[in-house]
Formats: sequence, C-alpha cells, structure tokens
Amino acid sequence: MMNTVVGWHVELEFHEDDQHTRAVALVRLPDGTEVRAHGAASRHRIDSNQPRVGEEIAGARALNEIAMQLLTKAHGEIDSVSGRTSHPINV
Repeated sequence: MMNTVVGWHVELEFHEDDQHTRAVALVRLPDGTEVRAHGAASRHRIDSNQPRVGEEIAGARALNEIAMQLLTKAHGEIDSVSGRTSHPINV
C-alpha cells in the first residue's frame, strides 16, 4: 500500500467597501492548473457593518464556484480516459 501526500495551494483575496465584498479564489493544482473563481456579498443598508461576515459569504461563494469547476475538470478527465460520459455530482 502506497501513501501519497499532495497539497493544494489556495488563495482568497477580498475587496470591500461599505456595502459590498468581492472575493477572488485561486487554487493551484499539482499539475500546474490554476482554477480561479469570484464570489460577492452585499450588505443591506439597515444591517450593521460586519466585514468578516461579508468575507465569509463572498469567500464561500467563490470556493463553491471553485468546487464546481474542479468537478467539471475531473469529469472531463474521467471521460477522456474511459471513453464514456460520466455523470456529474450535483452539489
């Protein structure tokens, strides 16, 4: 039995103003592929200003998009090797 340790480098960057938070997520895979996605959150004018909450929402949305792109990439790789169409996982 062989154990392999692999690491992925993930970056999240946020841009904020009083009402909006935008996140950019980047994952670098060991094969050199970079997967990038965006997420956003908006604060309603009557809500208190809590930048951390906006970051969590925008970051989660960006990471969710990364997850969907990675699933699509994996299914494409399965299909190219197997010669058949795989069934995507619905998240």
